[in-house]
Amino acid sequence: MADENLEKYLSVLNEQQREAVVHEGSPLLILAGAGSGKTRVITTKIAYLIGQKEVNPYSILSVTFTKKAANEMRERAVRMEPLAERSQIRTFHSFGSWFLRKYYEEAGVEQSFTLYDDEDMAILIRKIEPALTQKEARLAAHQIALAKDYCLGPQDDLAIIASEFDLPDIYEKYEARLRSTGNVDFGDLIMMPVTVMEAVPQIAAQIHQRFNVIMVDEYQDSNIAQYKLLQKISGVEEGYQNYVCVVGDDDQSIYKFRGAEVQNILTFSSKFPGTQIIRLERNYRSTSEILAAASLVVNKNSDRLGKTLIADRGEGGFPVLAYLPDQNAEVTFCSDLIQKSVDKGGKYSDWAILYRTNAQSLGFEKDFLHKHIPYVVVGSLKFYEREEIKDALSYLALCANPKDEISFRRVINKPSRGLGEKTQDKIFDIARVVQEDGQSSYKSLIETLESLLADGGLSKKASEGAEAFVKMYRDLTAFFDKSKKLSDFIERLIKYSGLDEYHKASDEVEGTQRLQNLQELVNSAVPYECSIEGLVAFLDAINLDRALELQAEEAGEDCVTLITLHNTKGLEYNKVVITGLEQGVFPRENKVGADLEEERRLFYVGITRARDELYVTSTAQRVLYGHTQFMSPSIFLNESEEAFKIVGQKPRPQWGYGYVGNAGSFGANRSAGGELASKWAKGTKLYHDDYGYGVIVSNRMNGTEFLIEVQFETGNKKTFIPQYQSKSLQIIK
Repeated sequence: MADENLEKYLSVLNEQQREAVVHEGSPLLILAGAGSGKTRVITTKIAYLIGQKEVNPYSILSVTFTKKAANEMRERAVRMEPLAERSQIRTFHSFGSWFLRKYYEEAGVEQSFTLYDDEDMAILIRKIEPALTQKEARLAAHQIALAKDYCLGPQDDLAIIASEFDLPDIYEKYEARLRSTGNVDFGDLIMMPVTVMEAVPQIAAQIHQRFNVIMVDEYQDSNIAQYKLLQKISGVEEGYQNYVCVVGDDDQSIYKFRGAEVQNILTFSSKFPGTQIIRLERNYRSTSEILAAASLVVNKNSDRLGKTLIADRGEGGFPVLAYLPDQNAEVTFCSDLIQKSVDKGGKYSDWAILYRTNAQSLGFEKDFLHKHIPYVVVGSLKFYEREEIKDALSYLALCANPKDEISFRRVINKPSRGLGEKTQDKIFDIARVVQEDGQSSYKSLIETLESLLADGGLSKKASEGAEAFVKMYRDLTAFFDKSKKLSDFIERLIKYSGLDEYHKASDEVEGTQRLQNLQELVNSAVPYECSIEGLVAFLDAINLDRALELQAEEAGEDCVTLITLHNTKGLEYNKVVITGLEQGVFPRENKVGADLEEERRLFYVGITRARDELYVTSTAQRVLYGHTQFMSPSIFLNESEEAFKIVGQKPRPQWGYGYVGNAGSFGANRSAGGELASKWAKGTKLYHDDYGYGVIVSNRMNGTEFLIEVQFETGNKKTFIPQYQSKSLQIIK
């Protein structure tokens, strides 16, 4: 690179960015605040090393976490210095694959190995342990993958990974079977290079000599295995003087559920002696008022290295904190903001609605559809397109119409009941009635199943499944009672059908929120009565929403973004609304210590996505678990309220779900619930007709209703209103 060309790229850097680019010698930790231009720094540094310091591009290794980020890094570096094309700019897993194909013999794999994904792992585990169900095999596969993220083998102490299996035994058998095929899984791509370099010092020496410069982007997202891989590549333990530079932001470490370990960045200086820390604190994205709110939030964390963001863009308007009566008002507040902005010449695409869980998108989706506000859901399917929601709606449709073929086929064998396609075809052949005009119609598919059972027309396994399905269906439809809410019926259906247990496995393995999505479907049914008429009205409303969805898909690119906070990292929007700032919603329930600090970092990430305008909402009431519950403002708002312009009335503390002080019990002065609180006291043992034996773990008032929470021997935890459910609840003396 010519000196004048290089200087052109260096000239656009601020003082701290330039210092980071030209730094050499000791290990370097670049603490890059949100919106501080870290990608520009790391790509310019690659070009600078090659063009100015004449470092052999072949000796440079730069790793990050996604293929998209690696490609962008390579393109930008090559644009500044064409010789950067010869450098290794990869993802962690891509580097692991390169390493194992190069040293395949020492690793004990085939050079042409196949990479096993999560599903392949589960299939292999079922071959090893046939007694495991598919759900159990997937969970075991997830736990083995987690062990590899911690760089733990089957012989190591796996107590850190909670498991209901003999995990070391399954893990050992799985490894033996996988090695016998010569293939590897994703965890092996990181863990095996570490073990190979530990076992074969000559290979470690070759890697140290090959890569004189090692750079890692988004270092706060690294897990234990990736940290150990960095140690091995750099040779820091063996005394090599390779140059190591990591870039990251401890305040944006929000992926613990994926195995990320924030301590990797917090302890980098102690693990790599002589480290210099350079802080990139000039923010090019947000206004000073937005950054002031972000700082107030994250400064409450104790486990951080610390930095102060400075707004390059200067001042703007104050962020707004809106206290609203309920979630319907929250949705209306957002849609009104957006529509008024567009009416004044703005774009829908200026706006992003952020929330803690995917389930919170439903209210916004429904409202936006009816108000013709175009939107896109980022990082997940639209609410009614999600598998678990389609499953529940198919069960509901079948309850409304027992002749519904599509719904019947979707749910009859989900969860598995031994009623495969051939058996289903047989049922339809019997149920089909041919009219005189040659047209076909169906009898009730439930009645057809009952007649097949009576005639012995099914195999033993299919008969058992069909009998269970028919009993479940009859019990469910007998539950209709106009004095109850349809939400009670749907909650019962989700449990009786087995959908909760079926999708619970996905939540555990994939980190999805399927059970919360199902609960949000329950919440949406609260206004409807528990009857066939109520069910039909509910399904009609949903079908109307889905029809509007199809029309809205033609809206084009000018759309509001609906997105979870976790999915926003690395993104930015002109105008941001962060919703659901209540205790129990955000932060989630029972978050303390390091977990609470990660939730706080998640709020910080959300705030720093906003360029021009920031709004935060908190509701006094929210429908949760099928009931309207009082909420208390998030602890994060108490910590940062001074940075916001407040609209609406902050709710007074209530005895209920979200009360921070003593939400789970009653004092003697609560006369409204005094008698009930005495009868249904914490610690009282009882028996429930459906759930078995349990004990009351908390009680509380929710408005005028007295609620108890019961922990059952099965592990289930349920909430009841004993005034109305005393017949099914028996106190055990």
